[in-house]
Amino acid sequence: MHPSPDWTWNYTDYDPADEGRRETLLTLGNGVFGTRGACSAAVPTATSGHYPGTYLAGCFDHIEETVDGHRVRVEERVNLPNWLPLRLRILPPDTPPGPWLSPDTAIVDNYHQTLLMRSGFLRRTMRLTDAEGRRTLVQEIRLVHMTRPHLALLRLRVSSENWHGTLQIETALDATVANRQVERYGHLSGRHLTATETGRTGSGPLWLTTQTTGSNIAIALAAGTRLRATGHGHPVTRRLVRTPGRIAMRHDVDLKPGTTLTADKTISLHTSSHLTQDGLRHVALRSLRDAPPPARLVAEHRRAWHLLWKQTDESAPSAPSARTAGPPPQPSSCALRRLHLFHLLQSCSPHTRHLDTGIASRGLHGEEYRGRTFWDEVFVMPWLARHFPHTARAALDYRHRRLPAACRAAAAHGLRGALYPWQSGQDGTETTVPFVMNSPNRGWEPDNSALQRHIGSAVVLSVHLYVRASGDTAYAHGRGAEMNLQIARFWADSARHDPTDHRYHIDGVMGPDEFHDAYPGAGRPGLRDNAYTNVTASWVLSRACTLWRHLPGARREELAELLKLSPDEPAHWDEISRRLHVPFHRGVISQFSGWEDLAPLDWSAYRHRYGNLQRLDRILADEHDHPNNYQVAKQADVLMLGYFFDTAELSARFAHLGYRLTADNWRDTVDHYLPRTVHGSTLSPPVHARVLGRIDHPEAQRFRTLASAVDVHPDQDPRYGIHLGAVAAALDARTAPTKGATTA
Repeated sequence: MHPSPDWTWNYTDYDPADEGRRETLLTLGNGVFGTRGACSAAVPTATSGHYPGTYLAGCFDHIEETVDGHRVRVEERVNLPNWLPLRLRILPPDTPPGPWLSPDTAIVDNYHQTLLMRSGFLRRTMRLTDAEGRRTLVQEIRLVHMTRPHLALLRLRVSSENWHGTLQIETALDATVANRQVERYGHLSGRHLTATETGRTGSGPLWLTTQTTGSNIAIALAAGTRLRATGHGHPVTRRLVRTPGRIAMRHDVDLKPGTTLTADKTISLHTSSHLTQDGLRHVALRSLRDAPPPARLVAEHRRAWHLLWKQTDESAPSAPSARTAGPPPQPSSCALRRLHLFHLLQSCSPHTRHLDTGIASRGLHGEEYRGRTFWDEVFVMPWLARHFPHTARAALDYRHRRLPAACRAAAAHGLRGALYPWQSGQDGTETTVPFVMNSPNRGWEPDNSALQRHIGSAVVLSVHLYVRASGDTAYAHGRGAEMNLQIARFWADSARHDPTDHRYHIDGVMGPDEFHDAYPGAGRPGLRDNAYTNVTASWVLSRACTLWRHLPGARREELAELLKLSPDEPAHWDEISRRLHVPFHRGVISQFSGWEDLAPLDWSAYRHRYGNLQRLDRILADEHDHPNNYQVAKQADVLMLGYFFDTAELSARFAHLGYRLTADNWRDTVDHYLPRTVHGSTLSPPVHARVLGRIDHPEAQRFRTLASAVDVHPDQDPRYGIHLGAVAAALDARTAPTKGATTA
């Protein structure tokens, strides 16, 4: 029986240039760790596009690097030892062995990859012909176990079709890996594993232990491989091969046409900050020893995915089919939607609730943004809180545990309250590297994205969205209140009163746009009165005041003591929430003060010269220019307000601020920014789909179609990981917009 096409994601050819993208979309994970969908024989090279990475949620390392002559601390999620290697080659008699058999070393007669989303399996079929004309059928299936979150299984079936001889099959664990996926991080070493040891328990499993260089996290893997053959095939010899950082077992098997060899490789992966490395090795070996046989592992895994899908809303209407990068036939809109749900479920599974980890912006799928947490949780939270509230709460607890670090960050700026980092990793400190390689022609340039202080508002929005979806008011009055009040405090201390206009202003920030980090010719970074930042800060301050009024008296007294709140602070918050400045020009909300003074871009000329302008920042950098000089936006900034608030709520929020915002004003604002936005972020289409849908804009359907194909559209590149926030936002974009999103 063939799987339903609405439950599969298929590739029916081998395309080395597209392997990086495909390996991301074929990633398997269980919320604890994820492994990219690389072939088990894949070897990373510049031409193959392969990158067989494995990533554990929350497993970060920090190393000191020199960037542009400056010594900086780089923290990134570690590419763990590669457990996939299960490769084969034909041993000719009396001559040296040839290359390992793979799509890159043989003629590919057939190559088919299928992600079986209903049951959580990856299936790959290859028919390969070597230089001697020997044809071999290789069938691979794998899983990353959804019930036993430290186990994975890889099954390889090898059949001789026209030859008789000796097949050598090698199973290995390899810690010689590094974080080398993203080209623009190439100036950094990416080396995070040290003190690697390998071994074998008698005649049983292989094991490997290692640890991270800076964070000293111990890692242990154990692997057991069972071989069985039909016909006359049987193991001839076994040989252990150890090289620095790698251990392998090679089996020589006699095969002839009609013979099929099956290799089942089960691995156990454990890390720990509590056990010694030696103790952890025994944990991994015991976990492998106690694992049920492959048939039972498969059955358990299939049942777990069946239950996950039952918990996931499959009733919402789907979007029209969109053009995708895959070969014909085009996947259905239902398959696209399930692909997005599948990767959400793998990144934020029920197992995640037991971990101290945030919602990584690229899931467990790659190394972009070094595996860190940004503001993606605010887009994931509505879906996650509806279906898996305990997992949603765990993501918020990750923020709450780092509240002391956020308070220290605010104090370092001379402010009270909490300043959350734009990029968060292990300990809650700001991990944004102050330099970025945007253009190879320009080298390293300053990265001021840590000025996106609106991350604090996103944390409060996430708490609110969780409470609204789950009904967990105890959290709102508990840990949620502590975060809300401290972030409100930060906004109150950040705002400066100007007696000339009797308004409060916030300086030195960046908005979500990310193209603009300073004024033209300015000697320092930062903008004044970013509209999105100020409006959401006003909302946070209002929520804090409302929360304070409705807290039980005992809890209010407890928080006043815990946070050392002075009696007059809530009244001051209320005043600032009503008097924050929002800039306008010609009846349109300005992205920030001075937006109207920026030069217009010659759009037709740039499109004629470059075509796609999604990375306009890099285009301008190559021309020794900068987006700071122009009225251009990478993605929604002002229009993000229309994502979190419907038109009536926006009007009420602006009225609270003392401004009049009509439906016509808001529509004019949308029409102003729409042609000035290049949609250089995958978040931009789903955000615009919702914003435009709420006002029945004629462009809404186009953006819904673009949003439905997030990460598979030809203009998007998920090689370095799924865009998790955009995937979640795309699910919302498919449904009719709802009102009452964030009313304070």
